Amino acid sequence: MTKQLKVNIFAFITVLFWGSGFPFTRVIGDQISSLNLGFIRCFLAAVILVVIGLISGIGKPKSIRDCGWFILSGATGFSVYFIFFNLGLLTLTSSEGSVICATTPIMTAIIVFYLYRENINGLGWLTIITAFIGVIILLFWDSIFGSADGFSIGIGVFWMFMCAAVFAIYNVLNRVLGDKGYGAMEIVTWSAVFGAIEMLVFLPGTLTEVAAATAAADLSAIYLGVFPSAVAYYFWSKAIALADRTSEATNYLFINPLIATIIALIMLHEVPGIGTFAGGIIIIASVIVFSIKGGK
Repeated sequence: MTKQLKVNIFAFITVLFWGSGFPFTRVIGDQISSLNLGFIRCFLAAVILVVIGLISGIGKPKSIRDCGWFILSGATGFSVYFIFFNLGLLTLTSSEGSVICATTPIMTAIIVFYLYRENINGLGWLTIITAFIGVIILLFWDSIFGSADGFSIGIGVFWMFMCAAVFAIYNVLNRVLGDKGYGAMEIVTWSAVFGAIEMLVFLPGTLTEVAAATAAADLSAIYLGVFPSAVAYYFWSKAIALADRTSEATNYLFINPLIATIIALIMLHEVPGIGTFAGGIIIIASVIVFSIKGGK
């Protein structure tokens, strides 16, 4: 199996699980708060990845300085990311949230451009602009054409946009830590561990809410901690580590809206609105063109 094929397989498995994370989070709703659900995802991911890591013999952080990098990657990839993600989906549909998260590859590319000088040509910059135009359309469609009162940005859109931004930073930190000699399993495991430590303060409230939540909500939380968190993050780190260019893996994120929308339609009977279709088509088309032509 070639390295490129491995990148494609690992990235595709990842986005399948991540796409399912949107509707499963919607199932939980407000039964488990965003902070406590974030703790559940971090904790379960950390436990599972540590067990796998011990079996496979992963190494420890090499220095206090590197622990600082893992604290940052734990926040951007796990604790803070999960909080923003959960807050966003309190008011957004699965398709709306996934479309906004689809801007992550472009955000990642911009950061990598400044840090590693990975090339972005004129067409690439144009697609970056059109992608954010798509976000603006999604943001303001209801205010202009719909039934929304006034001209406003939904708070859920803000949180999901922040979610995409911090995950773009996590993607770059994967590369930084990889350059320091850490393997994919080490990066994702220690990121999850530090992310869980950052959220330990929410343990008491989590136990209370889990006890009061429905079985469906609790099972959804467990699913989110095991598959879209532990399993998916492991494959994502493998894909990032093997890719010659970061975009080879991150470009797969444009599949997320399709996966999330299909699962949400089946599970929750969510039908995307016109604004989501209009903005989403522009965003996804921009990301696809960027992935094919933007760096050449």
